[in-house]
Amino acid sequence: MGHLTMLPAWQALRRHYDQFKNRHLRELFAEDGGRAERYVLEAAGLFLDYSKNRLNDETLACLLDLARERNVEAQRDAMLSGVHINTSEDRPALHTALRAPRDAIICVNGHNVVPDVHKVLDHMGAFARDVRSATWRGHTGKPIRHIINIGIGGSFLGPQLVYDALRPYALAGLDCTFVANIDGAELAEALAGKDPAQTLFIVASKTFSTLETLTNARLARRWLIESLGTEEAVARHFVAVSANVEAAVEFGISPENVFGFWDWVGGRYSVESAIGLAAMVAIGRDVFGEMLAGSRAMDEHFRSAPLAANMPVIMGLVSVWYNNFFGAETLAILPYAHALARLPAYLQQLVMESNGKRVDAMGELVEVDTGPVVWGEPGVDGQHSFHQLLYQGTRLVPCDMIGFVEPLSRYHRSHDLLMASLFAQSEALAFGRTGEQLRALGVPAARAQFEACEGNRPTNMLLGQRLDAGTLGALIALYEHSVFVQGAIWGVDSFDQWGVELGKDMARHIIREIETGIVGEHDASTRQLLGRYLALRHANGHQVRE
Repeated sequence: MGHLTMLPAWQALRRHYDQFKNRHLRELFAEDGGRAERYVLEAAGLFLDYSKNRLNDETLACLLDLARERNVEAQRDAMLSGVHINTSEDRPALHTALRAPRDAIICVNGHNVVPDVHKVLDHMGAFARDVRSATWRGHTGKPIRHIINIGIGGSFLGPQLVYDALRPYALAGLDCTFVANIDGAELAEALAGKDPAQTLFIVASKTFSTLETLTNARLARRWLIESLGTEEAVARHFVAVSANVEAAVEFGISPENVFGFWDWVGGRYSVESAIGLAAMVAIGRDVFGEMLAGSRAMDEHFRSAPLAANMPVIMGLVSVWYNNFFGAETLAILPYAHALARLPAYLQQLVMESNGKRVDAMGELVEVDTGPVVWGEPGVDGQHSFHQLLYQGTRLVPCDMIGFVEPLSRYHRSHDLLMASLFAQSEALAFGRTGEQLRALGVPAARAQFEACEGNRPTNMLLGQRLDAGTLGALIALYEHSVFVQGAIWGVDSFDQWGVELGKDMARHIIREIETGIVGEHDASTRQLLGRYLALRHANGHQVRE
């Protein structure tokens, strides 16, 4: 594919940036009266206005040339058809198969995986129906009223996002709690006030050996047995999402209550697999299916739309533009919807675990900066905390702003105020307010220099009609594919995450040292910290207990 920075399109972008970098959005809008109407896209129920970005037709033409020179379309088709694009693990990346229709044919190593996907969805649907209808009951005969999902990473962030976003559709009287942190305080908080006889645990771990997940699962198991007085209760209060049926059965889970998934789905892409079981139980199979349909609609748009009219492609290329030419190191995700409060955290994993890479898919050092740092909070909360930096800080922070026409509550006036804030923030970030404008409004010159906001701060605006299951599915797929496009440009493998393994491996060694009290070889700082921890724990009479 050649060195990225030596490609003609990259060189053209560099020359264009040198000439364009100081242009202001005020000028761009003044010079191009059709800009707002031209720089918009619609797909799968989402409307994207990207006109408030620091770009013009030449920028877009160069970015699209870069996508062609990096064979983005061919790489997309390879991913969608099941080619082993996860090169370091020699696997496909087929999360799109999770939402394929029953009659689709998508093969992995010559085997059509779509029937397997729908077999699991049917299994999940039957279980969700039984729990929701109280056909499935706990060990004492009581119906399930509390679901606690125990997982981490994608086995936690994805299901929690879906549950929180679609809570208006959840069955009344059934609540879900999500536990990930190995800090026992989180599990203790989740268990507090729960009736063990009405609590169901979903243990989500592909290998059924993840340290954090299994630690919490064993503690939850002990809590249940101590409360109900028998190990036989485990079979009616625990189910698993795992590929390791044997380990789940050894834990006490019936084999028919182990929901499988596949190594061609990465954790951060897995919410629409059995990993989403807790969400499906809460919202029901039909609503879950609407989410799959929304993702499928965005998949089809990504597959078929020309590059220039392709929403994930445009968003991905714009992110590359800011990341590699303007030096923007972060991306703010600002959903103006309380129900999407967990979206920034979900996208942190999706973006940063996928493209936070220093070597490309061939194992060679990359030439440019890769994935941005993702962060954010729901609006309008952020307006009263970090928006000061967005307006007047020295760092350029592109923002993705997300809103919906219809409210999720009966407080329509509040929703109008929320949306007014959304539109105002986007406008103010783009155009600012100069000292001259402030003085014309009567602000004293001495104060105007402090109040002035230069503007020229870029935003993408995503609007949906309503935050429903289909729109959420489309939003999830939009960001998945945008991340893929960025990875394709940079040449990285967006579907492995080897860096995550290092800390896990070192933690396994250190926990043995804590348990034995014998500290092995470490750097001086780590030895000092371990020694202090062990000494203080011993002085306070603490012991390691399961």
